[in-house]
Amino acid sequence: MAYEHLLVETADGVTTITINRPQALNVLTPTTMEELEQALVAARHDPAVRVVILTGSGEKAFVAGGDIREAQAALAAGAASARETFARRGLRLMAVIERLGKPVIAAVNGYALGGGSEIVQACHLALAAETAKFGQPEINLGFNPCWGGTQRLPRQVGRKHAMALILTGEMIDAQEAYRIGLVNTVVPLKDLMAEAEKLARLLASKSPTALQLCLEAVNRGCEMALDEGLEYEATLFAMAVASGDAQEGTQAFLEKRKPVFKSR
Repeated sequence: MAYEHLLVETADGVTTITINRPQALNVLTPTTMEELEQALVAARHDPAVRVVILTGSGEKAFVAGGDIREAQAALAAGAASARETFARRGLRLMAVIERLGKPVIAAVNGYALGGGSEIVQACHLALAAETAKFGQPEINLGFNPCWGGTQRLPRQVGRKHAMALILTGEMIDAQEAYRIGLVNTVVPLKDLMAEAEKLARLLASKSPTALQLCLEAVNRGCEMALDEGLEYEATLFAMAVASGDAQEGTQAFLEKRKPVFKSR
């Protein structure tokens, strides 16, 4: 389908979704968020898609945050429900990314601020251009991150690093984001999409069933006590080995050939 604020391309099992509002630093308007959710759900249900890449158009911004005018209107609204709607819309989008059931890679080409940083946190892997900047500047506007930043960020980079970002509102560069564990690697801007596509193709070569179960094990298991998480891991393993992919993978290993995974 055609989108107003997105570019969507699919090739070789990889869907690349580009937020295409470079003149506005790819800020997330309600329309952008609705389209992004639709594109992600379409990728989830398309058996030809095994991996998703999220990026921003242009060289300045990945996503420079949410729509401040919408935030102002929501915060000024008399009804608490109106204010909660702003927060819950973003939370729903982040949950769609995190729980897609297929790997989602953030290719961060510039500013990833506020909601943009929270998208990176919701993605399963993240590559950053050397020019990328990250931050949670909501404190400077008089409110807290509300699309998962106060919850996912401490879990990913540790409490002290997260507190520094959330309480100061200051930005960090790509190398610092890598040092604290917010992104997996840093590459020159000119190489960003090529490296993201290389990683996506690698993941697309894996078993779709195993990918889905690994994502499930980490996403849900990290919310459990260790003993409970280990039991959950064993349950998912039993599901995995019963799949056609596990049969193909082990047989291919014994026959010293590349496996051909098909099941979903």
